[in-house]
Amino acid sequence: MSSAQPRSRPRGSERELLEIAARAMAARGYRTYLDPDGKSYFDLAVRRGAEVGLLEGKIGRPRLVFAQALRRRAWADWVGVVVDSAKAAQALVERTASSRAAVVGVSVVVDGQFTEVRAPTPRSGEAGSDPFARHRARLREALEAIDRGTMPQGVSWSGVPREVRRASGGRAFAEWRLDEAFEPGAQAAEAAATPEATRSGAKRSP
Repeated sequence: MSSAQPRSRPRGSERELLEIAARAMAARGYRTYLDPDGKSYFDLAVRRGAEVGLLEGKIGRPRLVFAQALRRRAWADWVGVVVDSAKAAQALVERTASSRAAVVGVSVVVDGQFTEVRAPTPRSGEAGSDPFARHRARLREALEAIDRGTMPQGVSWSGVPREVRRASGGRAFAEWRLDEAFEPGAQAAEAAATPEATRSGAKRSP
């Protein structure tokens, strides 16, 4: 008869992780939208006035969710990730601290508590030099439509993420990094920060 083994802390679901993150962001004055596009392309969108942020959540596999967040930068003023391990969150911060990927925020949910380990860096620069300003405007308009009640939350937004794919010049989504248009050399920075995610393939747009 085998001896009893200590039980590890049970992991919750990604939905629970994101719900806790949403409550924390709501306490900061943000309106929150879980899976607003109906296809889980955007895990959690938040809006406060004209400011729009995106949070990607994952139970385990922190490098994968980090790559997902980088790929969604075109749509928001800032992006961040939420993981369920303080050790994994700190490792992400340390791994990307000296790279261009340091703009991605890192937060953790442990025992039902949301903690921001690194705040996301808002996008900066003149609108005229930003090829994705229209995409952010479209997401902002969609969230505003949800608030007005003219667009039900969770209804599939057909074609919206595909606009970013067209903007990539025809390359497959896995071959393209949103940072390219903003920061030359950031593609190598992301590859260095998230080698496992790059090989295994992050969650793609529908």
